[in-house]
Amino acid sequence: MLQERQPESAAHPAENLVREDKSTGGLKRIFNALRYSLQGIGAAMKQESAFRQEMILCVVLVPVAILLPVGWLGTGLMLGSLFIVLITELLNSAIEWTVDYVSQETHPFARRAKDMGSAAVFFALVNVLVIWVCVILQAWSDGRFG
Repeated sequence: MLQERQPESAAHPAENLVREDKSTGGLKRIFNALRYSLQGIGAAMKQESAFRQEMILCVVLVPVAILLPVGWLGTGLMLGSLFIVLITELLNSAIEWTVDYVSQETHPFARRAKDMGSAAVFFALVNVLVIWVCVILQAWSDGRFG
């Protein structure tokens, strides 16, 4: 027997619910978002050696990018490429932790998800190399290195 169609508000009752533990706006939401972000960075620094290595890479390369005579656009591209690596590594770590949380069993789908996350980090690192080489070679050909 067919069921009578429910009104839209009854069909998706979760859409109308407000979580008490979540701020819905204003400064409180911004501060909570900042706190959660800092907790995520702290967890990555503590638990993920690849993230620590990439942070060290950034600590070394950010001043280099700022000091090189490559112009503001080149500096922006170089810095942006470094942040993409950190972003990608955080997302990759989130995928890995989620997969491990769901199941510790070896499964081809879990392996594929982890491998794809790792591939994304690899491409982000290749992106750094390509951008840095292009920006530096352009600045070199423009005679900015003396």
